[in-house]
Amino acid sequence: MAGMMARALRVAAERVAEPGGLRFTERQLYYELCRVLRPWHRVTRRVPFTTAPPVSYSDFRALLRPLPGLLPPPEPLGTPGRHTTEPDLFDYGLPRLLVCQSAAVADMVRANGLPMESACPVFSVADLPLDERVVSMLARVDGTVYVLHDASTTGLAVPGMVPAGPRVSPLGLNHRQAAALHLTHGRGPDGRFVEVEAVRPAVLLRTVHRLVREVRPQRPQWLVGREVGFLTWPTA
Repeated sequence: MAGMMARALRVAAERVAEPGGLRFTERQLYYELCRVLRPWHRVTRRVPFTTAPPVSYSDFRALLRPLPGLLPPPEPLGTPGRHTTEPDLFDYGLPRLLVCQSAAVADMVRANGLPMESACPVFSVADLPLDERVVSMLARVDGTVYVLHDASTTGLAVPGMVPAGPRVSPLGLNHRQAAALHLTHGRGPDGRFVEVEAVRPAVLLRTVHRLVREVRPQRPQWLVGREVGFLTWPTA
């Protein structure tokens, strides 16, 4: 059994970094292992559901060894804008900014170059509040704060944590999107939840890049996006 799990973990480590050697978090590797053991993601999206994990996180961690591409635990950046050494930077407008519920996801997105590719600074909830000068940069060009959160009670409340002022647009994840992708769910005090890290890294990066560059909510209230889930996540 241990040998089979070790082989499955090696396969998961190869797949989670595709294409091109992406950097990934520990939990992203765990969810990839779940897909290797139970490939429910191959089932048609016309039948929406999430799946129970085939292996516990503690058993996964017992097998875990240092791997190429595996990111270390995240460290908070501090209040966005507070430590900037170029004060003239705040004279410009900022069209977009991404806030992730998970500091690990924010690290992963930065490590794979999305801030440069999408011209979108990336922070986590742990880095809030935004510096007032950053808020002013957003206001100067009617910029948007995009929010990437888990499909959970806590996650759905994350858009409300962004300071008042800039337009806030949730990208998901919500339960409908998670079911369409057949993601692995967990259980907590508030019932089932699905983490953003259950989405494959390549799919997550491609989707976030497309959404922060192209998608605009029909109305400015973040509640609209939260309720209807206006984005569409690809399957691969």
